[in-house]
Amino acid sequence: MLGFLQRIGKSLMLPIAVLPAAAILLRLGQPDLLNIKFIMDAGNAVFSNLALIFAIGIAIGFAKDNNGAAALAGVVGYLVLTAGVHAINKDINMDVLGGIITGIVAGLLYNRFHDIKLPDWLSFFGGRRFVPIITAVTMLILSFIFGYVWIYVQNAINAVGNWIIDAGALGAAIYGFLNRLLIPVGLHHVLNSFIWFVFGDYHGYHGEITRFLHHDPHAGLLLSGFFPIMMFGLPAACLAMIAAAKPERRKEVTGFFIGIALTAFVTGVTEPIEFTFMFIAPVLYVVHALLTASSMAVTYLLGIHDGFGFSAGAIDYVLNFGIAQKPLLLLVVGIIYAVIYFVVFYFLIKIMDIKTPGREDKEDTDESDNAIAGINMDDKYEVMAARFLGDIGGSDNVTNIDNCTTRLRLNVKDSGIADEAAIKRHGGRGVVKLNKTNLQIIVGTSVEFVADAMKRLVQSGFDPSQLETNEDSNENIEDTANENESCFNMNLIASPLNGKIMPISEVPDQVFSQKMMGDGFAVNPEDGELVSPVNGTIRTLFPTKHAIGIESDDGLEILIHVGLDTVNLKGEGFDLLVTEGEEVTRGQKLMKFDLSGIKEKVPSVVTPVIFTNLPEGTEITLNKTGNVKQGEQDIIDVK
Repeated sequence: MLGFLQRIGKSLMLPIAVLPAAAILLRLGQPDLLNIKFIMDAGNAVFSNLALIFAIGIAIGFAKDNNGAAALAGVVGYLVLTAGVHAINKDINMDVLGGIITGIVAGLLYNRFHDIKLPDWLSFFGGRRFVPIITAVTMLILSFIFGYVWIYVQNAINAVGNWIIDAGALGAAIYGFLNRLLIPVGLHHVLNSFIWFVFGDYHGYHGEITRFLHHDPHAGLLLSGFFPIMMFGLPAACLAMIAAAKPERRKEVTGFFIGIALTAFVTGVTEPIEFTFMFIAPVLYVVHALLTASSMAVTYLLGIHDGFGFSAGAIDYVLNFGIAQKPLLLLVVGIIYAVIYFVVFYFLIKIMDIKTPGREDKEDTDESDNAIAGINMDDKYEVMAARFLGDIGGSDNVTNIDNCTTRLRLNVKDSGIADEAAIKRHGGRGVVKLNKTNLQIIVGTSVEFVADAMKRLVQSGFDPSQLETNEDSNENIEDTANENESCFNMNLIASPLNGKIMPISEVPDQVFSQKMMGDGFAVNPEDGELVSPVNGTIRTLFPTKHAIGIESDDGLEILIHVGLDTVNLKGEGFDLLVTEGEEVTRGQKLMKFDLSGIKEKVPSVVTPVIFTNLPEGTEITLNKTGNVKQGEQDIIDVK
């Protein structure tokens, strides 16, 4: 449920992102500013259609590949829902919640049916074209149900909204406290959507933001309290952390804190500040949430009405100054909270010896050779990335870093200076020099972590010459698989595909054919269905969907790589049917792929099946030649 709610919160950000532009247009066009009606109406058009915009945005956010077909389904579903509900009960107004529900349903239906195959005489309506159809049918059913039951939900929502409003300062404080506490798990957007776009009514406009921008004299009470925190309180907390930093590190952290403090003051974006102490000092974050609650209560009691289109920063404050109530008093409250935040944060940091940036102990940030080298020697991927950088001629020789399933894809100025022997000594399983400017290092399924670490090191200006080249520090872990050779029963390995089986040496890619990743076999598929060759667990699902890593119940690690250079398709044509960490059985469907479509776009659809942790010297032999069937066993043996 938490994961599902987080998906909703993440998806809400897409439609919410359009609000700043709409709010600016709406305000600039009003009589007290530019008095240009067409600008005002242009901005108002967005707020008048928020529910539809939410249906579109959330449908895209929930769709696994963010495809536009999900957006179309969201529009169709919302129109069906609202028309059906109103036909049953004209008093029902689902508004933004109707858009959110429709977007979720459309996105989930897209994920389920976007690749559906229909009979030939209906094939035109298959695939993504089917999604708006099934969404319309689903929303028609829901509209019938909601037509009779939503009035009770609507009354309950109105009751909660009225309670928060009638609770006055207490309701505002509770909202402010929960708003901050939910940020670490990303659920504050869900709470905000009710306050900002649902609660309250003013001439057909709902929610604090929309009603405030349309001059509701009662709106803004649940928004004003954020301005003192975002414009003054948190920037003052940054000053406190600068003052509390160790003298020798104060200059180092000042630039960082001033930058994020200015961002919070001007735009109201405070997450960069909050995340500097959220996890290292939870007590500070709870204090911050309590201070936010108090600010919400104080501004409510003082009768300050102010609002925003994006966040409570200086831009929104200045823009909405003319329609706010007591905006100057809001500045006074802000200054007071700046003092409170500075004093509270400074003394709590000092008294509790909280390790905010600039206060870390020397051993935390400067562990002899680790700090000198500029890397974390306990992170094997960072160490590997650092050594690879040194082996290929340093950061100056690198122009771009990318990766696919198993290999680092590097653009370099001169691949000739790369030391292949050193790369292999430091963990690379193979090196491919495509030309003078393109270099590939075969790493394995952990390549993504190495690539990310290498990008960080290059961006930080890491100098690999600082890293000691003591070979004793290389973790050359002895392969103990020889002791467990009998544990791998290769006769139970099943073919994951229907097609022609072939030795790994015949795969038209030297990384696989030269067994840089390990030994195995390959299948030239005759259809687009992939099943598990073993009973085991899904360990790796690549974002581009073209490869799957499995660990069998007896510990054998298997990489199935569908086609060659299919990483460049970025997931197009692939549909995964399992999730990472899922236990699977031999013959269970793992993936569907569009064989004919993929075949036209890649050099080969030959699919290597690699065993990445076989004992040293183990060699795979084929027990069969020609075609094999999906799930067929006893196809390979070992020497």
